Amino acid sequence: MAANLKCDVLVLGAGMVGVCAALALQARGRDVVLVDRRGAAEETSHGNAGIIQREAVLPYAFPRDWKVVLDYALNRRTEANLHHWDLMGLAPWLWKHFQHSAPEGIVATAHAARPLVERCIDEHEALMQPAGVTGVMRHTGYLRAYHSVQRLEADSKAADAAASRWGIVTETLSATRLRELEPYLTGNLAGALLKPQAVSVPDPGALGKAYADLFRQRGGRFVAADARKLESVHDGWRLATGDGAIQARDAVVALGPWSNEILRPLNLELPLIGKRGYHKHYAALGNAALSRPVLDVDGGYVLAPMARGIRLTTGAEFARFDAPPTPIQIEKTEPLARKIFPLGDTIDSEAWLGRRPCLPDMLPAIGRAPGQYGRKGLWFDFGHHHLGFTLGPVTGRLLAQMMTGEEPFTDPAPYRPERFQ
Repeated sequence: MAANLKCDVLVLGAGMVGVCAALALQARGRDVVLVDRRGAAEETSHGNAGIIQREAVLPYAFPRDWKVVLDYALNRRTEANLHHWDLMGLAPWLWKHFQHSAPEGIVATAHAARPLVERCIDEHEALMQPAGVTGVMRHTGYLRAYHSVQRLEADSKAADAAASRWGIVTETLSATRLRELEPYLTGNLAGALLKPQAVSVPDPGALGKAYADLFRQRGGRFVAADARKLESVHDGWRLATGDGAIQARDAVVALGPWSNEILRPLNLELPLIGKRGYHKHYAALGNAALSRPVLDVDGGYVLAPMARGIRLTTGAEFARFDAPPTPIQIEKTEPLARKIFPLGDTIDSEAWLGRRPCLPDMLPAIGRAPGQYGRKGLWFDFGHHHLGFTLGPVTGRLLAQMMTGEEPFTDPAPYRPERFQ
């Protein structure tokens, strides 16, 4: 890299969100430098279940049933794990999330999320074609599998209500129909809900890298550097690297759960946490296979068919950001997973740990930074919670429209970063 590299926009973070923001700005004529300390899509964008969730209008809300809350608090349910010794630090965020999870808050979040979610597949397809990876998308939806008939019936009724209000398509499957779709599922499953609007890919990290390659092919520059060295200068933003400095008129913070590390010194910190999650890959016994991801609703994990094998992904772990890995959810869910699918040997030597960047209202922060730094050209694109892989191309387009003066495809007000001030 030249000792004095200049560009229009510096995008900090090369996960799905940052790469797509860089591509969208590049498509509008901006000279963009993409920065990450690692390669593209090697953190959260690599370790998810590979689902592009076209149906995910309703957010992951804090439970309102106090029996469920107590179960979570005591770590009685496999879908969540709480580090009790970190509770004091997590409590303010959990309280805000609880407040936003009131019925009226859920409706507000769903209304705001819908314009983004509805476009997620179209925006991915618009990038997949020039990236040369259109064949990776599986239009098979995903399954929510149930062990309890009562819970299946209750969720089926809730899905019918969601269909009429939010346009979320769901098909209720009997145990027989479930076996027809996925003949290698075993155990006493009562049935499932099929979410046909969703699509999936067999290697989410590889897709993110393909988009990054497209960015480079179009003339974009990718620099390995520590984004925490960003500093405000008189004519924009400067980032020191081991090979010199990069200077830009505008800077975009797209560092997911690490975003506050940039913002804290600027007194712009948002109520952001990194919900932790784990995955591990397994071989399938014999010729067993899955055609789509399967969420075991009662077990609190997902089995997703991947290029590397069957990926078992866990629910959320609430812990201090830098706490050592505690893959207890993998240990608890692996025996459950073996009861519903013939898993073979473990492919990975240890569980992978990732972090989902979550704001209390389960909406991302997209737009100009508050105050003086926003006026100097600092922009946000992070906080996508469980949907960064899904929404990266959509929010990249929205951010680029805002930054270049183009008419936004939807009102960006619900995602404004200053909403928590």
